Amino acid sequence: MLLAVISALFAFFAVLAVVPFVTRFALRHGYVDMPGPRKVHAAPVPLLGGAAIYAASAAAMLLFGGRTALSTAVAVGGLLIVFIGLLDDTAKAKGYEFPIWPRVIVYLTAAFVPVLLDIRIIGISSPGPDGMIMLPEWASVAATVVWIFALTNMINFIDGVDGLAAGVSMISSLTLFLTAVIRHQTDTAMLALTLFGACAAFLAFNFYPARIFMGDAGAAFLGYALSLIAVEGSFKSATLITILIPMLALGVPIMDTIIVMARRLAEGRGLHKADNLHTHHALMRWGLTQIQTVSFLYLLSIVFALLSIVLLLAWGA
Repeated sequence: MLLAVISALFAFFAVLAVVPFVTRFALRHGYVDMPGPRKVHAAPVPLLGGAAIYAASAAAMLLFGGRTALSTAVAVGGLLIVFIGLLDDTAKAKGYEFPIWPRVIVYLTAAFVPVLLDIRIIGISSPGPDGMIMLPEWASVAATVVWIFALTNMINFIDGVDGLAAGVSMISSLTLFLTAVIRHQTDTAMLALTLFGACAAFLAFNFYPARIFMGDAGAAFLGYALSLIAVEGSFKSATLITILIPMLALGVPIMDTIIVMARRLAEGRGLHKADNLHTHHALMRWGLTQIQTVSFLYLLSIVFALLSIVLLLAWGA
């Protein structure tokens, strides 16, 4: 676990060092998120924070964890996610909407990277004499790709209030770290704690009032990396309890996505169309400030996290 702590500290200080340079670059070259009807900020805010989160996390993992299947998947798949995210962020900065299909294609491609490295959902443990119910290969691949694709988008969906995506990802990654430690999973523990360090440092710049945003590049990368931790750590050979652990650890983005998608379907809206139906928008319409909204969702995320740890300890790893 010492290497995991060193990796997290490296990511933490790397983000602290890089973000000021990225901020100046974004301001100098116009990579900023402009205010708008759906935005909660009143002045332009630099984008490109996601590039710092990815670079610090990937470098820390490869330096201190070595070239494992998990670190390779995060580095390669994450680079694809960040690349298309930066194109999307650039489009926003220039005042036009980036088309959805290039993002879908790249997200799906990135979701196949861990599958090629044999990081996938294999089967479900059975209490019966068979021991393990193995999924057919096509079902294994499909389940893995759908999970990774979905969670990559879910973190992006909640990135609408200063500090929300970074803080929730920080809580989720710490929860997944603790579950990995309990289950003696070294690689997933290192990645989870590294993400925690990167998010903690970024939150110093991103909490209200935010001085920089992570953009689609950062939010999608965090969702991607967290989804890989869940697959490698809990879903690879899942039981009912291990399925519930990441679901609860990532409870806030999952809950928000379910609510938003249900409302979009009910109102006949496009599922991919941006709107103000998210949980944080509703809380602010009810009169909460940005800080109160984020604090409430942090608290909810912590409750989910504690419940996941209790379940794991009560019913075994």
